[in-house]
Amino acid sequence: MAHVRRGSRAWFGVLLAAAGTLATGAADPTDAPREVEPFIVGGHRASIKEHPWVVYLTTANGYQYCGGVIAAPDKVITAAHCVDKRDPASLRIVAGREDRQSSEGVVAGLKSVWVHPGFKSTAEGDDLAVVTLDRKVPYPTLPLATPADATLYQPGTKAAVLGWGDLKESGQSSRYLMKAVVPVMTDGECAKAYKEYKADKMVCAGYPDGKIDACQGDSGGPLVAGGRLIGLVSTGEGCARPGKPGIYTRMAAYTGVIQQQVG
Repeated sequence: MAHVRRGSRAWFGVLLAAAGTLATGAADPTDAPREVEPFIVGGHRASIKEHPWVVYLTTANGYQYCGGVIAAPDKVITAAHCVDKRDPASLRIVAGREDRQSSEGVVAGLKSVWVHPGFKSTAEGDDLAVVTLDRKVPYPTLPLATPADATLYQPGTKAAVLGWGDLKESGQSSRYLMKAVVPVMTDGECAKAYKEYKADKMVCAGYPDGKIDACQGDSGGPLVAGGRLIGLVSTGEGCARPGKPGIYTRMAAYTGVIQQQVG
């Protein structure tokens, strides 16, 4: 998959769009992980108070490059490509902050990182990681989808994707938390769009004509339906392109391993 997107909507050799300045200082795109990119295209501003479990990842100097979801007071779920082969000491999690240029919320360091042992690339799946924070954050968790939640993966199910990623392909990342609603697509449609698509590990969502999608910087962020986390932004070709929906890690396929890591 020569795709570049959200966090990978990762990249395979694509440069990250420069993010804005955070309250902690100027962003440095050269310090961002090489396989990350997605953001929300065609979305609208969202309230962190209504989505308190969504977080974003930064480098030590404040460059935002991926998203994540609070799974426990000191645990965050994100995409493997956001943290694989990265020194945990060089990364931060920002929680409770809607405006990246504000000082709201909590900034936590990473104590350790667990990457799914099957992860090799976003094209092969298992794009899942759980990070342990160096402190507990005072925000609620988002329930995970399980195998019993098969109805949430039915084609046509409306799901919300959130993040601070680019607002258009090769554009600039968002200063504010953004949200867009996309329908879950059939496995057949996904396989037609991407020959590497694996229905047991992935789910895809989007519109046939594109226009609404995750993008660079959104990787690892949540896809939510029925009040549960059904997917994590993983990859895709470009952003919001016709016939190229977003690919997400299928959370219901990983309930057991996530519970082992979260406790």
